[in-house]
Amino acid sequence: MQLNPYGEDPVNLAADLANRRPADPGELEERCLAAGVAPAGPVTRRDLVRTAEALDAWEKVVDATDEAERAELLNRMLATAAAYPRMTDHMGTGWHLHYRDEGQSLGDVLYSLISVGTALHLAGRGMHRLRRCELSECTLIFADTTRTGRRRYCSHRCANRDAVRRHRARTAPRP
Repeated sequence: MQLNPYGEDPVNLAADLANRRPADPGELEERCLAAGVAPAGPVTRRDLVRTAEALDAWEKVVDATDEAERAELLNRMLATAAAYPRMTDHMGTGWHLHYRDEGQSLGDVLYSLISVGTALHLAGRGMHRLRRCELSECTLIFADTTRTGRRRYCSHRCANRDAVRRHRARTAPRP
């Protein structure tokens, strides 16, 4: 996976994995491949456990109540995961940066990718651009990659449901 300047791809992968946790190593491998993250070797149960650890730590970043707390939690993830950045053209798709050591397992790669990608996304786009959907019955996580940075819902469906709810509350007859 090529990290863009804003970390959009890794942070979207993290949201996808957090919103619907992989049930087994095969599913983890399929979803990573679909996102452009190719495992260096066989995907194991340990990779699934390490990915869950990364997602647990990442969800704390998502749910942080202020910027300083969010930065501190993300810095802990970075300290745990990131290796020095290195240039690579390992898949013949062009030179890009990797923030991981050679030969790491998929779980460790995802920990690094998620932490660095999130840091790039928040530093480049704004500390508020990672959140849960505002619809009260929805808890899905999303990265706000809009131009304006004011996205409040995980999907158009949730935005529409909330708009209908607000409209009905305003127009309902009052006893």
